[in-house]
Amino acid sequence: MHQIQEEIGLPKIRVQKVSGNVATFTISPLPTGYGTTIGNAFRRVLLSSVPGAAVSGIRIDGITYEYSTLKGVKESVLDIMLNLKNLQLKKANKEVGFANLKASKEGVVTAKDIQVPGDVEVLNPELYITTLDHGGKLNIELRIEKSVGYRPVSMVPKDDASLADVIWIDAFFSPVKKVRYDVEATRVGSLTNLDKLTLEVETNGAITPEDALKFCANVLTSYFGLFNAEGIAIEPDFITDASKISQKVQEEESKKPTQESYTPIEILGLSPRTLNALINGEIGSIEMLTKCTESKLTNLRGFGRKALNEVIAALAARGFKLSDN
Repeated sequence: MHQIQEEIGLPKIRVQKVSGNVATFTISPLPTGYGTTIGNAFRRVLLSSVPGAAVSGIRIDGITYEYSTLKGVKESVLDIMLNLKNLQLKKANKEVGFANLKASKEGVVTAKDIQVPGDVEVLNPELYITTLDHGGKLNIELRIEKSVGYRPVSMVPKDDASLADVIWIDAFFSPVKKVRYDVEATRVGSLTNLDKLTLEVETNGAITPEDALKFCANVLTSYFGLFNAEGIAIEPDFITDASKISQKVQEEESKKPTQESYTPIEILGLSPRTLNALINGEIGSIEMLTKCTESKLTNLRGFGRKALNEVIAALAARGFKLSDN
């Protein structure tokens, strides 16, 4: 970490859940320029490297290319493929899986009609796929893969004979739908040129924004670690780490005197005469009042036996009493 963090303290990370799949992360304070450095690094990895699932190909008996039509099916095979590209899936493992889309009833066919294996979940079951006319039938096998980034059809390996009848689809695997970051100025004490980073992350529900950010942090750490695999400290006087800063903060906190709580005496509901007498005697809290003896209170100007009894009763009602000495 930058040595200035010893002066300004560790960056605080605040997470605000906007909705189920949208979260905003605020990281502050950061040294000048680090907001853009961290924000841009996270944004690039979030958009390119978070694993997700997608339909990578389909298989239809008797159909070998996408420019075909199916009897009784409103959309062409190409249109169905384009609709399946919008299918949002959650897959538990990276093994290739297969799902089936079968329909024979006249009407609209949506993603909820897809029969998926146990490790796959359809996140947008309302997705429109096609419409069947009277007598129309649909029987499609979907190839589901889990990977990262975007894979065009041109990059699909074609040497497997068992996949010869698969019609391949450009697959976009990323579960991250949107990433936006803003950097604004913040201050700590007299330092006014520090950064505050706000990072907004939206996913499709296959992974939470929090877990997506943790994944990206691990990816970046693994790459940065390559440049110093030996763990050699270079110019140690100008770099610090989180443990040193935390230890310093704890030591400073332990040296601070314990702050006494302050509960205004107004909440006791005393009469105006009694309350004014206490305040004029510089007794403004219940904590200060419980340290007083009866003799000390009766020596206050305008504070007599009646006021004393009122105070004793009010304190007793809240489980307190005056000091004995």
